Amino acid sequence: MPNHSHIINEKISSVRLDRYVSENLRLLSRSQIKVRNLTAIVNGKEVKLSRSVKQGDSINLSWDDALPLNIIPQDIPLDIIYEDNNCIVVNKVQGMVVHPGAGNRQGTFANALYFRRLNKFGGAIPPDVPNQVRPGIVHRLDKDTSGIIIAAYNDEAHVFLAEQFKTRKTRKNYIAIVKGRPSELKGRIETFITRDPKDRKKFAVSQNGKNAITYYKVIKSWGTYSLLLLRLKTGRTHQLRVHMRHIGHPILGDPIYGSSDNLFPETTLMLHSKSLALILPGETGEKVFSSPVPQRFEEVMEKLNRKKAHG
Repeated sequence: MPNHSHIINEKISSVRLDRYVSENLRLLSRSQIKVRNLTAIVNGKEVKLSRSVKQGDSINLSWDDALPLNIIPQDIPLDIIYEDNNCIVVNKVQGMVVHPGAGNRQGTFANALYFRRLNKFGGAIPPDVPNQVRPGIVHRLDKDTSGIIIAAYNDEAHVFLAEQFKTRKTRKNYIAIVKGRPSELKGRIETFITRDPKDRKKFAVSQNGKNAITYYKVIKSWGTYSLLLLRLKTGRTHQLRVHMRHIGHPILGDPIYGSSDNLFPETTLMLHSKSLALILPGETGEKVFSSPVPQRFEEVMEKLNRKKAHG
């Protein structure tokens, strides 16, 4: 995710932020601003792109990476939960990258989705029509996070679904096994999250970031470990992982925000997207999609149950 920080030194009276970005900074065109989800923090506060800016304002911008137009269609097996002509809901396996990027040009969810689109609707998609090559990714899961993800098969469906995520009308529930046990059986975590200035691959709680809200509930506890139900109110990058570390209960197996564990030294990230509720394109009523508890969770919980039974 590209970032840009800038202080307006030139003499300008008042101009819309999106116009300043496209015409003065020339970082993105007006159409790219929308497609690549530009967000902005002006003078330490997150603002709308229609806000006016002036000389002396401090601007921090971030936006999505450009979508590659040369996605290679690959016949990669997917655990499909639901599919129609507008979208597909998949139970993503742990380890699958959602979108191609540096070092991950193949074997991603986008590669598999592109292949499925080609075969589902018959015939090749013209490579010279950028809108037709958009992989339809509506939201993302980290590589090491498994579970429910939805993608669109056409632009109309993409816009319809993306708007629900943007306006927080979806309901996203996760399960996680964390270290320790929160002092309260359920609660709300609200902070601001931004990129870690010391490590651009990480995120951290900061007063200058974007508002992030997570709800949690303890489902079961084994003393030094707990199974939590997590609900996202906002959808910031690494939000659940950062929030769990922030309250002193990092997710077990987290290679970025956690630490090594003596009881489970080989365990991978214990975070799973359990359910997603939203309205599908062409429908009016909400649908809820859910996925089973992964085998890696079952194995960890079985070991914890045995340990508890034997004292």
